[in-house]
Amino acid sequence: MDSRAIDYSIVIPVYYNEGSLKVIHEALVEKVLKRNPGRRGEIIFVDDGSGDNSFGELMEIRNSCPDTCKVIKFVRNFGQLQAIMAGYRLARGQCIISISADLQDPPELINDMMDYHFSDGYHIVVGTRESRDESFFRRGTSGIFYSMMKKLSFENMPGKGFDYVLVSRTVKDIILENQEANAFFQGQILWTGYEIKFIPYKRQKRMIGTSRWTFSKKIKYLIDGVLSYSYFPLRAMSVIGLIVALVGFIYAFIIFVGKLLGTVPVQGWAPLMIVILVLSGVQMLMLGIIGEYLWRTLDQVRKRQPYIIERIFD
Repeated sequence: MDSRAIDYSIVIPVYYNEGSLKVIHEALVEKVLKRNPGRRGEIIFVDDGSGDNSFGELMEIRNSCPDTCKVIKFVRNFGQLQAIMAGYRLARGQCIISISADLQDPPELINDMMDYHFSDGYHIVVGTRESRDESFFRRGTSGIFYSMMKKLSFENMPGKGFDYVLVSRTVKDIILENQEANAFFQGQILWTGYEIKFIPYKRQKRMIGTSRWTFSKKIKYLIDGVLSYSYFPLRAMSVIGLIVALVGFIYAFIIFVGKLLGTVPVQGWAPLMIVILVLSGVQMLMLGIIGEYLWRTLDQVRKRQPYIIERIFD
């Protein structure tokens, strides 16, 4: 075998994960690397500008396992997606598995993922959350988020979403070549059109640290997913504009007829203000939607670097 040949790469984005990194590394070594002696693997940690001691722990792991562990350090926080993309670019495996560093995803599931890839030829294997050991608010907001994505953008989007996924080198190369600004990770994978193998699992409660996946980040990610893969907002604007215009013409006709008959059906300051405020609100909403599309177009044509790497410990 080529001394540099790698069968699989495990990419782990890291952001304020102090305390869980050694645990997840040991779990991957015991439950994945040692259980697949015939396949050579590597683990790639990407420090996404953590402000705690995450990088210090990563260097301890790197020094203890220099043959299988790599560390990428960003100069600042660029986001989880960009951390995964940086790991993808460094990965040399025939397949790449992305897993979170918060110990909520079972590492042993990687063995099943690789079996479906190497034995059955699946280019994409997705770990779907059958249930989530999380708060009612987080389950509720996530359910709404992925229901909207399933309705507006991807019919095959799992109801509870996914982050834990294996992709082949072919799919990885397609994603990296697209170079999308404000990309939607799950959408990039589903968009390729390859047959997907879904494996259900229970997402565990986070035992160490707190999640940095805030509600505002979820809203931004939802907007990215809808605007990147759906024309629904623009078409909805057209339909709303047509309805408002039709109602306006009908109302104008009623006023015109009333004037001819010597009576005006609605008079006074209040109805006039209601019409102005409603129409102004609709117009501002439409301008905001158009602005979102324009901003993303500007972001794309700038071709600004999606992240800046301070150093790679390879």
